[in-house]
Amino acid sequence: MGATIITTEDLYEFKLQLLEGIRELLENQSGPPQKKWIKSPELKELLGISSGTLQNLRINGTIPYTKVGGVLYYDYAEIVQLMEKNKINKF
Repeated sequence: MGATIITTEDLYEFKLQLLEGIRELLENQSGPPQKKWIKSPELKELLGISSGTLQNLRINGTIPYTKVGGVLYYDYAEIVQLMEKNKINKF
């Protein structure tokens, strides 16, 4: 088995190819999460809120939800839309 010499130019080219591959993966990713419906624990983590705050948002009608059995589901697209609608730009 013969020896192969790798130059710094070879490593630089490999780095550029690797970075381009990562960039393409990130650009093709549409954002978290990929599923339509998320459960309460996922939404609490996403928004960084407590169980009590989430319950208050449901009670006062701020966040729409669907209940199937005893499990609450939230439409991810509706949550994103709600966040965009209530965005405050202070400059």
